[in-house]
Amino acid sequence: MFTAGAESLLQQAREIQAEELRKFCSRVSKLLREEDLGPDAIDCLRRLFLIVSATKYNRRLDKTCVDLLQATLCLPACPEPLQVLCAAILREMSPSDSVTLSCDHTHNTRQLSLVASILLAQGDRREEVRTVAQHVLRALESRQPEGPSLRHLLPVMSKVMGLSPGALQEDQTTLLSKRLTDWLRYASVQQGLPHSGGFFSTSRARQPGPITEVDGAVATDFFTVLSTGHHFTEDQWLNVQAFSMLRAWLLHSGPEGPGAPDADDKSELEGSTLSVISATSTTGRLLPPRERLREVAFEYCQRLIEQSTRRALRKGDSDLQKACLVEAVLVLDVLCRQDPSFLYRTLSCLKALHGRLSGDPACVRVLLPLARFFLTHGEAAAVDSEAVYQHLFTRVPAELFHSPMLAFEFVQFCRDNLHLFGGNLSILTLSFPNLFKFLAWNSPALTAEFVALLPALVDASTAVEMLHALLDLPCLTAALDLQLRSWPAASERPLWDTSLRNPSCLEAFRDPQLQGLVQHLLRSKASGTTQRLAPLHQLLQPMASCARVAQCAEAVPTLLHAFFSAVTQVASGALTNQLVLLLLERSDSLYRVPQFEARVHRVLSAQFLALCKLKPSLVVELARDLLEFLGSVNDVHGRASMVTSVVWAIGEYLSVTYDRRCTVEQINKFFEALEALLFEVTQSRPSAALPQCPPQVVTVLMTTLTKLTPFHRGEVSLLLSKMRTLAQSPGASSPHGEEGTEAIRTRATELLNLLKMPSVAQFVLTPSPEVCSPRYHRDVNTALPLALRTVSRLVEKEAGLLPG
Repeated sequence: MFTAGAESLLQQAREIQAEELRKFCSRVSKLLREEDLGPDAIDCLRRLFLIVSATKYNRRLDKTCVDLLQATLCLPACPEPLQVLCAAILREMSPSDSVTLSCDHTHNTRQLSLVASILLAQGDRREEVRTVAQHVLRALESRQPEGPSLRHLLPVMSKVMGLSPGALQEDQTTLLSKRLTDWLRYASVQQGLPHSGGFFSTSRARQPGPITEVDGAVATDFFTVLSTGHHFTEDQWLNVQAFSMLRAWLLHSGPEGPGAPDADDKSELEGSTLSVISATSTTGRLLPPRERLREVAFEYCQRLIEQSTRRALRKGDSDLQKACLVEAVLVLDVLCRQDPSFLYRTLSCLKALHGRLSGDPACVRVLLPLARFFLTHGEAAAVDSEAVYQHLFTRVPAELFHSPMLAFEFVQFCRDNLHLFGGNLSILTLSFPNLFKFLAWNSPALTAEFVALLPALVDASTAVEMLHALLDLPCLTAALDLQLRSWPAASERPLWDTSLRNPSCLEAFRDPQLQGLVQHLLRSKASGTTQRLAPLHQLLQPMASCARVAQCAEAVPTLLHAFFSAVTQVASGALTNQLVLLLLERSDSLYRVPQFEARVHRVLSAQFLALCKLKPSLVVELARDLLEFLGSVNDVHGRASMVTSVVWAIGEYLSVTYDRRCTVEQINKFFEALEALLFEVTQSRPSAALPQCPPQVVTVLMTTLTKLTPFHRGEVSLLLSKMRTLAQSPGASSPHGEEGTEAIRTRATELLNLLKMPSVAQFVLTPSPEVCSPRYHRDVNTALPLALRTVSRLVEKEAGLLPG
């Protein structure tokens, strides 16, 4: 992010201690007391700014130094670089009780803007925001062309609106609306004079020429932000700044804004002939200030759209055209929401604009505000907007997923406009495979955005397919990387992992036999079907070491938690069963990225238990599938968390208490399967007598088998005795160390003790719902731990009376 030199300077600034800082402040104070504030003062202030801004916490400066910084800032003849540095340091300190500045002590608009920025950073503890607004508005009332520059004050007003929308009174709002109207519509159409002349400069050479368009033609209409020239006048700079704050001001001063009076009710005009007539017959000069500003804003946006059709001579101007189009469409959206009469004057223009830009990949970011416009106003204007959505959600993510800025803006567009989709929400939910391409390629930056968006994307009809897609997200990242490498060279190639200059799987990726799986993985819409991608996982295995794939894999557990949190709100009984089967199936079918499987297994096992708790009867309903899972487990160590959860759920919910369809035959089948699994994981080997799998799997297996003892008490007692003897043998060793061995021995001993008292064992191992209520854990006389301690004492006492 920074160069080595910059990192070194930042580190030094962060390590400066309080005593060193105090000495340095004394040096700065000494320099600021001198009459001639030269380069030494500027250099020291730069260092001081670096020190106070390099840390997250506020640095304490000597009060004398702070007072001198404030005094220097307010000097009438202080050099501008010094003023800027003093203001920057004081802003970094804010909020602070040591700051005693006031706008009354300023001598020009530049100084006022610097002081105002500090006061606004104070946090309005003494109504600084309202005070700043009053001073700035008094300066804006000045209309003298030769007066002080007002350029520095508009950013301050924009900040005031953001911090305290109600800070302006009605007459002040009207005043600023008038000034914005003048700056937007009546800026000079002649270029400004050069700032300095020379000995050989003549009066003829200094005569300003007309402003030009981005294609070099002489402008024939009013000045806008897209007008070009060598030098600009003061009112032209104000024109640019006024447009930059126009949308925020319209929202602030509009009918719904905090600074506006009760607006005329125009809702009954929407869609009527009167609305169209009023939009074309009103004379601009007769309009009130706010409506006049809206009219001028509309003309300004129309002019920007016209200017965007010109071919720019410079790339910077071409980029500016696109940015101005985005802002112009957003302003038109605000205007049409505030006054429906603008809608009919805007629709034809924006339809033509969409038709012109939809085939241009360079202008795709403009399509987002256009889509928002049609989402907002399409119904009122009787416009079928489905074609706009289809193009936006089908082609754009599939072709431009590698653009990080577009990815962020696209996902933000989806989040911000969920309330506008209404009946068209299915377009969004069915397009999740395409949206996941943004996520797969830009996962670190977009993970939080998708966590917030997933609840809107999750639908009962696509939940199973979406879960598959989330589990295959790192595989999708690898496939997108190969897809980009296989595309023809473009003028702006996206970045990929250069450590794999020629992946061995690139040619195999084009294999016709695998194209069906590749196309399924890269589909643009939900297909309603799922496919096993194991062959594709093997093909893409060389890509698993890519940094982008690893980053995507790290995001998957977080996304899975968000998915299950949302899907449980819409899941029916049948969908819950489908999800459980999917968890069992996919626990052994994941793309092998380092540490990815272990992290995902932890999430899947936790969600399996959550689904079982949500619907306990699924253990009986899916008995055959659960038995198949237990019988097909090969790598217990690799799937330990999932196996543990399945075994625990069987012991917890395989009972007539949760499902009256539970039979003795089912319990016997589960007992045999669990017994076989326990024997398999604990079978003796020449090198080790204890299990080669995590000890929690063994302890949960023993506990679950003990819960099923009403029909197999003798077998369980014998089995537990063997496990305890095995753990106590002198030659016992375990890959998990002494703690694992001790955990197995302790659990076997506890369960054997419980089996000696069947009634207590039932109370402890399979408590009734009443026993599980919070009262049993809060009341000291009925607490479950108390019962366990009592049982332990009784069993130990009985064991002590036995011979031997």
